[in-house]
Amino acid sequence: MIYLDNAATTWPKPKTVLDTMIALYAETGVSPGRGSYDAALEAEASITRTREDLVAFFHAPDPKRVIFTANATDALNMAIMGMLSPGDHVITTRLEHNSVLRPLFHLQEEGIISTTIIPFDGDGYVDPQAVREAIRPETKMVEITHASNVLGTIQPVEEIGSICEEFALEYLVDASQSAGRIPVSMEAMRASAIAFPGHKSIYGPTGTGCLVLNPSCGIRPTRFGGTGTASESLRQPEDFPHCLEAGTQNYMGILGLSCALAYLQEKGLEKIRGEEDALMHRLHDGLASIKGLEMYGAADRRTRPHLAVETVNVKGADPDDVGAILDGDFEIAVRVGLHCAPLVHESIGTAGRGALRFSPGIFTTPEDIDLTVEALDRICANYMK
Repeated sequence: MIYLDNAATTWPKPKTVLDTMIALYAETGVSPGRGSYDAALEAEASITRTREDLVAFFHAPDPKRVIFTANATDALNMAIMGMLSPGDHVITTRLEHNSVLRPLFHLQEEGIISTTIIPFDGDGYVDPQAVREAIRPETKMVEITHASNVLGTIQPVEEIGSICEEFALEYLVDASQSAGRIPVSMEAMRASAIAFPGHKSIYGPTGTGCLVLNPSCGIRPTRFGGTGTASESLRQPEDFPHCLEAGTQNYMGILGLSCALAYLQEKGLEKIRGEEDALMHRLHDGLASIKGLEMYGAADRRTRPHLAVETVNVKGADPDDVGAILDGDFEIAVRVGLHCAPLVHESIGTAGRGALRFSPGIFTTPEDIDLTVEALDRICANYMK
């Protein structure tokens, strides 16, 4: 199988990550932070080391503000529900995933907050000036995706962060597509919080994610329970990370995150970016040569910031049918549909049918790309008959 759905979940995972994760869990797979015996202390120490590794990886200020979650959706919900209050106004964009749009819509529908959703341009980029112009006296937060999961466009998060700093706004960045593919610096972005999953380009296991907070970020817990600390009190602890981490953690998953970070650092983000860029240009140029193919997003992938994501449609064809043909006849796995980002598809005119998304990863080869272009060329030729 040629796997081109890495924007959803990277696969396969590096064998060394899986082997090391399982070996470590077999040795210390007890409840971290819940006992004073050696294995429990070692489990807790492993989690602490992972927090420290993540702080270094994301240029974040405080390991205690690294909050482990079930995924990026969980992290984003934790931030949105825990940072906003009645009467707050939030600025976001039409590029966002439902992991942001749905909790914001829920709060707005309940009459708790108001929102402004700013557009992106014809190439798929948000103008920072549009963010500035949307600010009101009651604006509390700006939320933006670092990179679109549909168009692959990398947004001007540092410029927007400067605006948020100027107006003393909370700034939440969804790094689901960028973390592990390009440098993500919380310091450079001036972010209040960033959210990311472990199962995408970090190359960790599913069921893992993080919310990384700046100490200046105001957030309250939205779930309550055991933390292994201050057990005599019925109130949730106020210290970090315990105030936001109720219940036993996904220790095996956190070990996987640690192993995946080590793998990425050994391979090098610059090398990963170079390899993926080469694949993206090969794919984009190949698809652009095919008659009968509709392509979306920025035409210029070499000078404008972009990830290795390509979204297309075959003219006159249902994308579900094309996806099935790619899978059944050519053994090429792609993502078909709205990609949990309905406002993007509304903006590019594909809301009624969706589109096909191709997203290479570190295990994709140039031959995989050439076979994919050839397959789409044959499919388009058949539909044009």
